[in-house]
Amino acid sequence: MEQIIDSLLNDFERGKMSRRQLVQVLAVGALAGSAAPAMAAVPAAPRKLKALSVNHFVLAVPDYTKTRDFYSDLLGMKVSEDTGKQCYLRFGDTLLTARNSSQPDAKPYVTHVCYTLDKWDADAVEAELNRRGLAPRTDMGGGSKSFHIKDPDGFDLQVASPLKK
Repeated sequence: MEQIIDSLLNDFERGKMSRRQLVQVLAVGALAGSAAPAMAAVPAAPRKLKALSVNHFVLAVPDYTKTRDFYSDLLGMKVSEDTGKQCYLRFGDTLLTARNSSQPDAKPYVTHVCYTLDKWDADAVEAELNRRGLAPRTDMGGGSKSFHIKDPDGFDLQVASPLKK
C-alpha cells in the first residue's frame, strides 16, 4: 500500500497527474479499503496536444478582393480557390482565408485561428477535448475532420491535421 501511495505522489510531483486526480484516487482507495480499486480508478493521463504551426486564419472584411490583391501583391501569397466571396492565400505551410464579412458595416476582424497539431489522430484529439470539457464542434471543411473550441477568452480556436499541399 505504501509503495502505491509513493508511486501516486511521484506521478503527482512529476506532473503526470493533477492534484484533483490524486485526491480522487486516494479518496476512492480510502472508501474501498484497499489499493486495488484505487489503482483501477486512476484516470487516464491528460494527452498534451502539440501545435506545430498556424494552419490557417480567416479575415472577415468588407471586400475580400482588396485584401486578396494586397497580400498577393505585397507578400507574394499564392491565391487559390477564389469563389467570388472568399479565397485562400497560401504562404509556406499556412493559409490566410480572406472572405467577405457577413455583417455589413462591421470592422474587419479575425473569425478564428487554426493550429496544425503534431501526430494528428482525430478520435484521440476529440476525446481529449471532451475530457477537458471543451465541447468540440466538428468541422469537415477541406475534406478532413477538425475541431473548433472556445479558448478561455471566448476566441474561436480550431485544431486540425496538416494542410494538404
